[in-house]
Amino acid sequence: MNFRPLHDRVLVRRVTADEKSAGGIIIPDTAKEKPQEGEIVSVGTGTVSDKGEVRPLDVKAGDRILFGKWSGTEVKLNGEDLLIMKESDIMGVIG
Repeated sequence: MNFRPLHDRVLVRRVTADEKSAGGIIIPDTAKEKPQEGEIVSVGTGTVSDKGEVRPLDVKAGDRILFGKWSGTEVKLNGEDLLIMKESDIMGVIG
C-alpha cells in the first residue's frame, strides 16, 4: 500500500532505541521509553496560504528529526509501526 500524507503532515519511522544501557545492562521492552528521534518516510505537499499559494515543507523524505514525546498519531502500514504528525510537531532536523 502506498501512503502520501496530506498538506503539512509527515510520515515518520521511529529510530529504534538501544537494547543495552551504557553499563551493559539489557533494558526490557516494558522499561524502554519510545524514542523521540525518527526518519521521515514521506511528506505532504505543504500548507496553503490565504492567497492560495502552497508553501512547501522545510523537511524532506530521509531527514532525521527530533519530535516531542507525545507528538503524532501511531499507525500501522504494511505491518510497520509509523507516526503521522504535523510539521509543527517537529523540533528540528539532525545533521
